[in-house]
Amino acid sequence: MKRRDGFRILVINPGSTSTKVAVYLDETPMFSESYSHSAQELSRFERILDQLDWRRGFVYKALDDHGFDLGSVSAVACRGGRLKPLASGTYLVNDRMLSDSRRGLQGEHASNLACIIGDEIARRVGVPAFVVDPVSVDELDDIARVTGVREIQRNSLSHALNMKAMARRAAKVLGMSYEDARLIVAHMGGGGSVSVHVDGRMVDLYNCDKEGPFAAERAGALPTLDLVNLCYSGRFSKEEVLRMLVGGGGLMSHLNTRDIREVEARIHSGDKHAEFVLRAMAYGFAKAIASFTATLGGKADAIVLTGGMAYSSRLVEWVKARISFIGPVLVFPGENELESLALGVLRVLRNDEPAKVYE
Repeated sequence: MKRRDGFRILVINPGSTSTKVAVYLDETPMFSESYSHSAQELSRFERILDQLDWRRGFVYKALDDHGFDLGSVSAVACRGGRLKPLASGTYLVNDRMLSDSRRGLQGEHASNLACIIGDEIARRVGVPAFVVDPVSVDELDDIARVTGVREIQRNSLSHALNMKAMARRAAKVLGMSYEDARLIVAHMGGGGSVSVHVDGRMVDLYNCDKEGPFAAERAGALPTLDLVNLCYSGRFSKEEVLRMLVGGGGLMSHLNTRDIREVEARIHSGDKHAEFVLRAMAYGFAKAIASFTATLGGKADAIVLTGGMAYSSRLVEWVKARISFIGPVLVFPGENELESLALGVLRVLRNDEPAKVYE
């Protein structure tokens, strides 16, 4: 429903360490809230789905604190979770999407909760709910899927929403169209993704749930034989190993925190171990970025650094020091996901592009 002053879009974005809520009037935010979640808070929940009521509470808190009338909303924009592999775009939330989100089709992640919460609210007020560029956007070249084990194929799970949006922003800065730009984009946050963009597609990527650099709470790539030995050591259950890799890895494993601000404070106070671990993370991101120069034949128009940890000037400078030889480095800190979600839904509401159907 369009009001005379424009479309009002409720945006819901649960992430690994935060819940973000906003309302946009067309392209302009009316308000935006971000609620951080500590490791202690999150440890109360055995599974992501167990957080549903808790996360929903933050959405209603934001609406109540700003006195926003839900009856005036035109649509709900939800971060897309680990759905089936699909093309980029804006998708109408439907029953199949809700089912796949609840069962964690490609694994558990807080983003799976967004469309469940959003659909409940949308049904309540009689408006549509959408997801935009879900985590499971898969545009990989076929050659990028092949591994050294026939039974295992690489797939695409990533911070697609922010990386696609920041790739478009970078292309605009360069005076190019996104479809013509050759870019490497690194999202550095609670999780991390590094992707390479050619012809308007993410043709290859690393996501630190499975491979690539470690991030704030993800382990990234590990020596495979050592991981197999750990799994069969009898010391840990499958669930415990999975928590080491996703949620308890990266900075969390080494420093018992996922908060880059705390790591920075430790370094400032003289903690050499914290500095060493953060340098190692920067080294890992730089290696992953540099590896994609092979995909581009050595010809990158730019490298983009984004995500919440890109606010750390120390981390950014350590990464840049190792990759600036590749090409210009553009830094767009933050996840920028609320705006990207709102704009994706706005394009559909304005009939600039059709909504896609999740099948």
